[in-house]
Amino acid sequence: MKRIIILDYGLGNLRSVQKALEHIGSNPAISGDPEEILAADGLILPGVGAFVDAMKCLIPIKRIIEEYTQSGKPMLGICLGQQVLMSSSEEGKLTDGLDFISGKVLRFPKSELKVPHIGWNNLEIKQDHPLFEGIPDNSFVYFVHSYYVYTAPENTLATCNYGLNFSASVVNSNGNIMGTQFHPEKSGTIGLKILKNFIEMC
Repeated sequence: MKRIIILDYGLGNLRSVQKALEHIGSNPAISGDPEEILAADGLILPGVGAFVDAMKCLIPIKRIIEEYTQSGKPMLGICLGQQVLMSSSEEGKLTDGLDFISGKVLRFPKSELKVPHIGWNNLEIKQDHPLFEGIPDNSFVYFVHSYYVYTAPENTLATCNYGLNFSASVVNSNGNIMGTQFHPEKSGTIGLKILKNFIEMC
């Protein structure tokens, strides 16, 4: 069976991601151990909380995560886990991200929109990629966030419109580092299919 590690870095909805993966027949481990990370076939970076706090926890293990991703093995960031993949975020103060994908994290304009963005919204799929294999365009998924990712079209797998178009799913140039702003573990059968696609990539 494929070794899937859910990265435990002190923040994140670890248990709900674990339960969703178990539901589709995977047997993931929750770990922050460098040896287990490097030995994994797939790495999931969940996240709930503030960008600044997440980066404080991730900086000590950034080199390990880089070594893992340079092997070409798949990594998936979820929600805040997608945001920390980017170059920087304006949340709290301008903070550097992991910079695995070029782009920035911006706050939704409060005057025009209800923030945070909470609820089900549809995806517009922009690229063919194994993560979205078998996922129909305009599928609905579940979001909870106040900040959004702004990145280039070539880094965008899918967009969502919430007052403005934002990158609801991102990818690096090699195709092995991916992120979803939405929560696949809370997005019903569509979300479970996306997680299954990730497992099959590993």
